[in-house]
Amino acid sequence: MNDHSLLHYFESIADQRDIWKDKNKYYWKDIETFCASLIPEHASVLEIGCGTGDQLAAFKTKKKIGIDFCPQMIGIAQKKHPEMDFRVMTAEDLYFDQKFDYIVLTNIIGYLNDIQAVFSNLKRISIPSTRIIVIYFNFLWQPLLQLGEISGLRMKQPVQNWLSRVEIKNLLYLAGFDAFKEGARMLFPINMPYVSRILNLYFAKLPLIRKLCLTNYVIAKPLIQELSELSETMYPVSVVIPVRNESGNIESAIQRTPRMGSYTELIFIEGNSTDDSWEKIQEMAAKYRDTHSIRIARQNGKGKGDAVRMGFEMAIGDILMILDADLTVPPEDLPKFYDAIVSGKGEFINGSRLVYNMDARAMRFLNLLANKFFSLMFTWLLDQRFKDTLCGTKVLYKSDYERIKAGRYFFGEFDPFGDFDLIFGASKLNLKIVEVPIRYRERVYGSTNINRFKHGLLLLRMCLFASTKIKFI
Repeated sequence: MNDHSLLHYFESIADQRDIWKDKNKYYWKDIETFCASLIPEHASVLEIGCGTGDQLAAFKTKKKIGIDFCPQMIGIAQKKHPEMDFRVMTAEDLYFDQKFDYIVLTNIIGYLNDIQAVFSNLKRISIPSTRIIVIYFNFLWQPLLQLGEISGLRMKQPVQNWLSRVEIKNLLYLAGFDAFKEGARMLFPINMPYVSRILNLYFAKLPLIRKLCLTNYVIAKPLIQELSELSETMYPVSVVIPVRNESGNIESAIQRTPRMGSYTELIFIEGNSTDDSWEKIQEMAAKYRDTHSIRIARQNGKGKGDAVRMGFEMAIGDILMILDADLTVPPEDLPKFYDAIVSGKGEFINGSRLVYNMDARAMRFLNLLANKFFSLMFTWLLDQRFKDTLCGTKVLYKSDYERIKAGRYFFGEFDPFGDFDLIFGASKLNLKIVEVPIRYRERVYGSTNINRFKHGLLLLRMCLFASTKIKFI
């Protein structure tokens, strides 16, 4: 169908659009709720193909614009939501004097004559941190949706393209975007008390079954520049080292941590040690004060998570790193994390100990099983692949950490380790998470502070709680 015919179709059904949406409000309400959960309140949003504006109105953010190529649709949207900004504009001819944090396209790509060209146009209104959210019908549902039109359960639709997830991700890539997160929802789009809730909230989230869902989505970000193009950009780095009973590792941590970026500072946060860790930290800070930037503090609270947060508050670097004081993750590997984040390959860099063979006594067998279990759970929970969620080494920009901190109320401060707090927060912000494989070494001093059963149960409880905030919505 050409553009003129398509416009004529939408003009003819504009007055009926909300009537049909009301007949299928269970489906549309789910889309609105889901999109609203993806977009932070501070973000600026553009919805392309906004129709009569209800989905855009559901977003909690105040900075939002909706466009549609059908003047009748925009007219209705303006009457329903006069406080909002709606404009007549085509996806092929975007003209704005601003850029957006989020750009949303819901169920419109099937009507576009040149999807790649539209995706390419989005680069003009994007910044490196922009997120593109593409929501579309699963092509497996084409026969059922057509049957719904014939039976009068669904408004008749013009001929459209039916694309698979692989095809959409490829078109985004060709247009200069990295589709890093994807998922599905809505197994049963008709509201039947109890039945629909059970099917859509629980069964639709299960592996294999979710491939049958009606709604698919992809989240993408602008593709990275090559590292060589960014070689002139040097960021100051803060390496936070939480310490509890690690006296014998302090000097090695200082000696072995490479200098990165324009400036590297080491921040030792000691908490509740029963050995002489605090005295050793003070001694080493004095010994190396002429050659290294070292700052030290003792935490008032308890737990690694509290120590990390205290260190991050002290940090002056643009890039924040966590290095466990047991040095089982070699400090010499930190430049790999630095390169990964400054090159744009990722925005939250997580270490992975489960790729290379590790030292024989580096990780106990039950710990290894727990790590593999949590990696599978997080891959399923967050719709991004995780190999190792519990590696202590994590790297992110301080600006992103500030956003995670501002949104911490969403999950609550329940994580004594700090790992899940950061991962859940990064996922909520739709940061691209990348793992850097490292060789996990056996500790040479002291013993682990982890209680595998007590802490394992706590981690499981945190995952179950987070699933109600992320997955089962």
